[in-house]
Amino acid sequence: MTAKPIAAIIASEIKATPAQVAAAVDLLDAGATVPFIARYRKEVTGGLDDTQLRVLSERLTYLRELEARRNSIIESIRGQDKLTDELARKIAGAVTKAELEDIYLPYKPKRRTKAEIARERGLGPLAEAILADRSVAPSDRAGAFLTADVTDIKAALDGARDIIAEGMTENADLLGRLRNYMKDAAFLRARVVDGKQEAGAKFSDYFDHSERWATAPGHRALAMLRGWNEEILSVDIVVDQDDTSPMKPVERMIAAAYNVGAQLPGDKWLADVIGWTWRVKLSMSLSLDLMRELRERAEEEAIRVFARNLKDLLLAAPAGSRATMGLDPGIRTGVKVAVVDGTGKLLDTTTVYPFPPKNDIRGTQAELASLIRKHKVELIAIGNGTGSRETEKLVADMLAQLPAPTPTKVIVSEAGASVYSASETAAAEFPTLDVSLRGAVSIARRLQDPLAELVKIEPKSIGVGQYQHDVDQSKLSRSLDAVVEDAVNAVGVDLNTASASLLARVSGLGKSSAEAIVAHRDTTGPFSSRQQLLKVSRLGARTFEQCAGFLRIPNGAEPLDASSVHPEAYGIAKKIVAACGRDVRSLMGDSAALKKLDPRAFVDERFGLPTVKDILAELEKPGRDPRPSFKTATFTEGVDDIKDLKVGMQLEGTVTNVAAFGAFVDIGVHQDGLVHVSQLADRFVKDPHEVVKAGDVVQVRVTEVDVARKRIGLTMRKDGGAERGREARGPASNSGGTRNAAERQPRSEAAAQGALGAALMAAMKQK
Repeated sequence: MTAKPIAAIIASEIKATPAQVAAAVDLLDAGATVPFIARYRKEVTGGLDDTQLRVLSERLTYLRELEARRNSIIESIRGQDKLTDELARKIAGAVTKAELEDIYLPYKPKRRTKAEIARERGLGPLAEAILADRSVAPSDRAGAFLTADVTDIKAALDGARDIIAEGMTENADLLGRLRNYMKDAAFLRARVVDGKQEAGAKFSDYFDHSERWATAPGHRALAMLRGWNEEILSVDIVVDQDDTSPMKPVERMIAAAYNVGAQLPGDKWLADVIGWTWRVKLSMSLSLDLMRELRERAEEEAIRVFARNLKDLLLAAPAGSRATMGLDPGIRTGVKVAVVDGTGKLLDTTTVYPFPPKNDIRGTQAELASLIRKHKVELIAIGNGTGSRETEKLVADMLAQLPAPTPTKVIVSEAGASVYSASETAAAEFPTLDVSLRGAVSIARRLQDPLAELVKIEPKSIGVGQYQHDVDQSKLSRSLDAVVEDAVNAVGVDLNTASASLLARVSGLGKSSAEAIVAHRDTTGPFSSRQQLLKVSRLGARTFEQCAGFLRIPNGAEPLDASSVHPEAYGIAKKIVAACGRDVRSLMGDSAALKKLDPRAFVDERFGLPTVKDILAELEKPGRDPRPSFKTATFTEGVDDIKDLKVGMQLEGTVTNVAAFGAFVDIGVHQDGLVHVSQLADRFVKDPHEVVKAGDVVQVRVTEVDVARKRIGLTMRKDGGAERGREARGPASNSGGTRNAAERQPRSEAAAQGALGAALMAAMKQK
């Protein structure tokens, strides 16, 4: 497979042309980043967007690995002197790794098998004779093959069986047909392990569960696999379980491949061999294949959900540059308090103890009021962990006693705050500050600018995923890192105020170059122009090209430095300004004047119409922020705990997480409620993201309260909501973070029950 077919394959998948894909591949290979290509190389790629480019990059890696494996297999078979023209064509035509490995199976070096031993004992001709002529009973033929090593008829026939069975398990065409049949007909079956009913109550929906493998949703598959790993459930792939015929459909498929009938003596013996081969060998290996594919499919769905939720969270509305008080609630350990100014600079910290055992409510309220007056606090960010609602009520009572205008209080997700507090980044930023107080700083800052603060935390620790602890961690990290990179570059970064953590996510930059920029800024003062970046140690022209357009300098010497116009295109921008006969500063934002221009008049040999249109759009709204305006949810007074909820209550809440099966909403009771996908709207909704995203403020009605299992059912339907389907319940409704105890359970290292279960478990643990 050459570069051209790879480009053609990817082009068909991302709805582009091979030429577009080839151009993007050249840019990626040259070191360009996806955000840079999507924003500043539209002419080269024909306008491929960041989503298409991300898929392109992933598929390019897979197809190149496939090509490398193909070449390795060809060399291996050629070294065995077994490569024929027909085999070479089959290898060249394989389009997946699984198909390629099926073809390679007969030639793959392996340990000494029973079939190999049988051949060494001279039983190969017996197996060939049985296959060639079914009119003679195999037992009659076997007598001619008795030796010192093959002492009786049974031993001879067992050896012939091993040889024939191995041939069946290495027949690539047959394996492909069987695998495809199983994908269509197989069921995923879960059963509770005897005696584990009470311990595994959270998996009760899967104690006796069966559904088609092909249509099993990823969240249910991962729920069952988690129950399996925790030794609560046994999970199997079953096929033809309800077929009562003597020879199952899968066995008939094998029989057809070898022209095995039902009348001749040899056929009857071969039918037994087929049944034995299916039960002992093929069923096991093909079930492994399907279980791996199921897991991969479920993981892809989970990673996709996590990535989309993370993007929504990162691009959530910033409250802006206002003095903010961050409160990290705690009962016995006290409420940690931090005040930051509009730029996020730490001004003050303290710890107050309004709850048992100290119960210093008045002292706490006086201390908070004093800090508000002293630092002119406009926002109060309250972490949503333990003690959140109690702290919110305390603050509300305190604010009621203050003269207007009073600060706005907001409940903020504190997922990942503890991870940040103990990180090297936090230690470097606040070396003398107690770890417990660093979390309060993070809570305050993430209200001001979620993106700038959340980039300091490992993405998968933010807790907006679906079974994120159960998926391939390297794939998860790659996907989430890409989301962070895209979000940061979509918004842009203030070169003179951004942290090293934020700068490190800018196109072309990394940890070392970001730290070098901060060090240069600390030593020489703020940057007055983008061109000064070239004076930063180890930051060359190539890196400058990749990063400059995403870095902003408000009120700098060059007005265009505050925009997303790339320095390489300043010439075009200045031609546009000159055509208007205006100063660039006065022209910026004048939509009426800019709309009178014909973009085609500014196209030249280097910059095409897409770039010119982007420049005009940027001049209309310079430095525009793609994030929505800031708004908050108001929790209902007196509803502080799940026990306070009643079916029928109308509440306001904030969407914290969106999964394939619905959306989780924080309604202020320490336990997110679930709006099942069927309850999101008064119409059919295929994907919850069509209706809601993380951070949305929504109106919900309570439809179900299960205090024992800490489950809350909600609806957004105007009719008040109907009964949710079974898929809304069970461990599948866990979304990650701290919402459900199942998410925090350690994964068992023991093997699953049963021979097939043990083999499947072992295969999973090799991932």
